[in-house]
Amino acid sequence: MFVLQAMEESYEVDLVYITERIISLSFPAAADERSYANNLKEVATMLRSKHGEHYLVLNLGEQRNDLTKLNHKVLEFGWPDHHAPALDKICSMCKAMDTWLSGDQRNVVLLHNKVTKHSGVRIGRKICENARNADQALDRFAMRRFYEDKALPVGQPSQRRYVQYFNGLLSGDIKINNKPLFLHHVIMHGIPNFESKGGCRPFLKIYQAMQPVYTSGIYNVQGDSNTSICITIEPGLLLKGDILLKCYHKRYRNPTRDVVFRVQFHTCAIHDLGVVFGKSELDETFKDGRFPEYGKVEFVFSYGPEKIRGLDHLENGPSVSVDYNTQDPLIRWDSYESFSHPSEDAVDTENGMSSHTPYSWSKQFECGTFYEQAAIWVRQNY
Repeated sequence: MFVLQAMEESYEVDLVYITERIISLSFPAAADERSYANNLKEVATMLRSKHGEHYLVLNLGEQRNDLTKLNHKVLEFGWPDHHAPALDKICSMCKAMDTWLSGDQRNVVLLHNKVTKHSGVRIGRKICENARNADQALDRFAMRRFYEDKALPVGQPSQRRYVQYFNGLLSGDIKINNKPLFLHHVIMHGIPNFESKGGCRPFLKIYQAMQPVYTSGIYNVQGDSNTSICITIEPGLLLKGDILLKCYHKRYRNPTRDVVFRVQFHTCAIHDLGVVFGKSELDETFKDGRFPEYGKVEFVFSYGPEKIRGLDHLENGPSVSVDYNTQDPLIRWDSYESFSHPSEDAVDTENGMSSHTPYSWSKQFECGTFYEQAAIWVRQNY
């Protein structure tokens, strides 16, 4: 009891029983490793005294070796901070929770994260509201009340978009697109002011399932904010599943880059060959005064890789030049390359916890529930 009280009074740990069987554990990203390790041991002591071996850890952040101090049963469902998780990852996470909680009435789940503002746990809480186990109706109410009273709204537009995707998948309201989509043009309407004299030098990186599949040249844009930039991809780029498009500004005479906007979507929810995201629907940009309020980003798709005829009017004017030197290390650098690698964290060699072995729920319980079927369906189709 004293351990729990000490943790509740700590500014470096946020442990909350959302329901009797679902616990959230958050640490600020700025917490130093020694404090984090000490708090982790205290949490482990409390959990073992209260629940014995009947708790499963779902890690929603960067993979860490020292999570074995909490429990040897750790499932990795992490995604980068401020981003949305993959749709099949959401389904798999819910399946894992349902399976574990259904296995024994004493079982509990711990949602762990160590990120800025705990966005991963907030999304996890929001997703968990949709649990379909009828006897947990009261738990769902408690989680919803907790979310509304104590947790900030999901912060980024793409995070809200993916919560809506998942709600639609559960309710059957989402109309599934099973046609292949080829991306031909990305048009930025309204030029953000990232240079002192106005304009910017944008380039795109496109990720599919968090793997880079395309990098554009660097577009040098001068002129007023009413100018548009069209980035053309020919032949069209085949996209399937979870897509992340990130636009950077390459600083002039400075070996650094800034994020202009970021957007995530799933191709199963795309039904029009022309898709437009307004400023309020773009991650980071929605609160950035350098991007004009009327600014938007347009995607032009087709069902084949061949060039789309009749779109010559999209060609850039003389105020736009392109540098196709994509061998520049600054352009090639993948900011997500090391996310799935375990952190270089402290290891408790005294207790023999020198390696991180994720717990495998798939071998422990029978398959076939709704969430697993949904996850398998998403993987097979996208």
